[in-house]
Amino acid sequence: MLDALSDVLRVIRLSGGVFLEAELTAPWCINGKLSADDCQPFLATPRHIIASHFVAAGHMQLRIDEGATIDVQAGELILLPRNDVHTFGSDLSVAPMHARDVIQPPDVGGISRIKYGGGGEATQLLCGFLGSETPFSPLLSSLPSLLKLDVRATASGAWIESSFRFAVSEIAAGRVGSTTVIAKLSELLFVEAVSQYVANLPAEQRGWLAGLRDPPIGRALALLHARPTEGWTAEALALEVGMSRSVFAERFTTLVGQPPMQYLTLWRMHVAAQHLREGRGNVAQIGFAVGYESEAAFSRAFKRQFGTSPGTWRRQSA
Repeated sequence: MLDALSDVLRVIRLSGGVFLEAELTAPWCINGKLSADDCQPFLATPRHIIASHFVAAGHMQLRIDEGATIDVQAGELILLPRNDVHTFGSDLSVAPMHARDVIQPPDVGGISRIKYGGGGEATQLLCGFLGSETPFSPLLSSLPSLLKLDVRATASGAWIESSFRFAVSEIAAGRVGSTTVIAKLSELLFVEAVSQYVANLPAEQRGWLAGLRDPPIGRALALLHARPTEGWTAEALALEVGMSRSVFAERFTTLVGQPPMQYLTLWRMHVAAQHLREGRGNVAQIGFAVGYESEAAFSRAFKRQFGTSPGTWRRQSA
């Protein structure tokens, strides 16, 4: 399961950082949503954002829209895969302030800060993000709107937490190079949170992550990821995983949410986007590298997926 998830993360290339440190005292309540501008100067404006809050000290409550209120304790990380508008505070019955009204702009090379509240019990937050140019829709649509991870309970929890704090202190001191450390730690924590979520999925769960957990469908996904240029058919995949074509196609579609050949096209397009972003050859060469024999066919498929031609996409990404 982790190999296939690693494949996706490699291709969509998540990168992140901490953009805000907050010192809050009860009672306090804030409403907001991470904007692309908040990600600067750590990352060029990303097309997709996963927001995060790490409670370094104290505790808080958090709620998305009219959903359930959850408690978040010190050492716990909240990830919002779809960057939903959310409210968080010591008491969510308190009238919320909008985040933009309490954030203090950063010094050059530093991070933004919030010092806000009624002077009671203190909570310290480190707010960050993971950004991507090519969000992988099957992954994101399989995730809930909120993931919670107890960092201290992970195998490397103490090391991760101390490294996280050190990197943030370095950024606060103006040493922005530490954003590389934050990006790697953030990706590691995201993988850990997703892994824990998958481990606790109910048997009837559907979606891309449920497909990874299913032995034959997970094997088929791994084959498509490892050999995207091969002339796959549903029959060939079914044979590889020891199933009949009809049973395989139905099971794949039910779990993953789309037929196997449609998924293969999606995966090829994301691999192609990675190659375009990294400058690996011209458009025709990249199209051939992901299984297309003509530049025209590749360009049509790419435009259907991303809404723009490969050449335009490359220029915009640069």
